[in-house]
Amino acid sequence: MTPALELLDLAARAATALPLPDIAQAVFPPDRKGDGMQGEFCALRLADGSIGTAFVLLGDTLAKLQQRAPGKLVGKPALEVARLFVARDPVERALGLAAINAITQHVFRRAGYEPDLATNSLGSLRLEPGDRVGMIGYFAPLIERVRAQGLPLTIVELRAELVKDEPGLTVTLDPKRLASCNKIVSTSSVLLNDTLEDILSNCRHAEELALIGPSASCFPDPLFARGVTTMGGYWVLDPAVFMRRAEALEPWGDAGKKSSLQRSAYPGTQALLRRAS
Repeated sequence: MTPALELLDLAARAATALPLPDIAQAVFPPDRKGDGMQGEFCALRLADGSIGTAFVLLGDTLAKLQQRAPGKLVGKPALEVARLFVARDPVERALGLAAINAITQHVFRRAGYEPDLATNSLGSLRLEPGDRVGMIGYFAPLIERVRAQGLPLTIVELRAELVKDEPGLTVTLDPKRLASCNKIVSTSSVLLNDTLEDILSNCRHAEELALIGPSASCFPDPLFARGVTTMGGYWVLDPAVFMRRAEALEPWGDAGKKSSLQRSAYPGTQALLRRAS
C-alpha cells in the first residue's frame, strides 16, 4: 500500500479498537499573517480535546478551503473525515491529514504515550563535522544554522526561481541530488503534495532522515518503514487555548510543543492501541 493508504488503515484500526470521538470544532485560517505559522494550518479538534493540524498553503488550497464552512465538519465521525486523505482534491487531503493527526493524538493520549520534546528546530537531527546535509523545502532559519557549522547543504525545491549553485550551497529541482547527503530534513508538506514516495526513494541511503512540521504528527509507522528516522511534529498541551489562538491568527506559544518521535524508540501503533484499549 501507499503511505497514505497505510495511514488511513491505521486510523481505521484505531476506530475498531477504540470509540473515536467525533469532530467537535474546525478552524480554517481566514488569511496568512506574520512570519510564524499563523494562518498556515487548518485545525480539527475532537470531542475529547485531541487536535490535528495540516498545512494549507500549497497552491490554492487555502483559497478553496475558505469557501467551505468549518461548521459542517462538526459532529462528523473522525474516521469519515480521515478518509478524505486519499482523495485527489488538495483541500480534502489537508482535512483528511488533520483528522488522522487528531486520531493519532487521541490514541497516544489514551495509551498514556507522549512524544519527546524536539531538541532542536531540525526535528532533533544531529549534525556533526563531516556531515553532508540535505533539505527538502527552503527553511531559511535552518539554512543559516547549517551553514554556520560549515556543512555543505543541498536543498531540493519546487520553485525554479530559488535554484542556485555556490560553494557550500546547492538549491536544485532534482531530488536525485540528495544522494550525496547523509543527513536529510524534509518539510512535512511532502505528505500532501504527491512527492512523498519520490522523495523517500532518493533518501534511502541517509543515516538520518527527519520529517518535520505540525503536519508530521501522524502515526509514524509507514514513514519509519520507508527510511524516516525522526518525525518532528507538534503536540498540543492546551486544546482550548490552541484553538483560540489558531482562530485569532496568534502564535501558538505555550499551547503546545514541537515533538519528536524516534524510530529507534517508538513502540509501534499496534502496541499503543492494545495499551489504549
